[in-house]
Amino acid sequence: MSDAVAAPAPAESGRTPPILEVRGASKLFGPVRALDNVSISLDEGQVLGLLGDNGAGKSTLIKAITGVHRLDAGRIYIDGHPADIRSPNDARALGIEAVYQDLALFDNLGVVSNLYLGNELTKPRWLRALGWLDRKAMETEARRKLDSLQVHLPSFSSSVGLMSGGQRQAVAVARAVAFATRVLILDEPTAALGVRETRNVLDTIAELPRRYNVSIVLISHNMDHVVEVCDKAVVMRQGGVVGEVVPTAETMEEMVSLIVGARTHKEE
Repeated sequence: MSDAVAAPAPAESGRTPPILEVRGASKLFGPVRALDNVSISLDEGQVLGLLGDNGAGKSTLIKAITGVHRLDAGRIYIDGHPADIRSPNDARALGIEAVYQDLALFDNLGVVSNLYLGNELTKPRWLRALGWLDRKAMETEARRKLDSLQVHLPSFSSSVGLMSGGQRQAVAVARAVAFATRVLILDEPTAALGVRETRNVLDTIAELPRRYNVSIVLISHNMDHVVEVCDKAVVMRQGGVVGEVVPTAETMEEMVSLIVGARTHKEE
């Protein structure tokens, strides 16, 4: 059993604690301060846009949340409980899944193996790791999950390394969507997708909080996508948070200004 969750943190009176909260996160890579006292919160059923130019600290932050990096200072809370996330397995035990820009796929494996790596179905189910791989069940479920995203692949038997960038992206998104039970983190999920696949991913992002009660952190440079699906947006620059905005067509210019450093909330 994972020991990722410790004792509950004090919650504000009468307020349900955020499903995910980061307080005072700092991270150094040698002399480079990748994160500088970053605090964000994600409420249950919410879609949070995490915005910023390249090098703003977004990827470092989400890799700290998912156990890839360890914070030098600050804490991560899940449902108000301090979470000691030491590895991606700890994050998964807490229901957190992520799709990174590098996709983290195994090019020499097929679609089904990539979708279920570390979450293999076995028979009998109660034996778990001691059972036999239920390849038929995994393929059936993989087809159902990809069909729900309207992703059509030329062959399930082909290795992922032979697929197009858009097909690989779709497999990575489908894997994360399939196993996220609390928080889904998506780092530029539509970057390599065509128009139809992009539409399907955006529809899935909008649907997940309502249908499955999964909260989402979306990293995107596409302001139109942020306005369409996000409930709030946090803007990062040079490792710190410089503003929080409710994304609408009217606030799009404000978000861009925060990203490029033309203004900060402190100036208002």
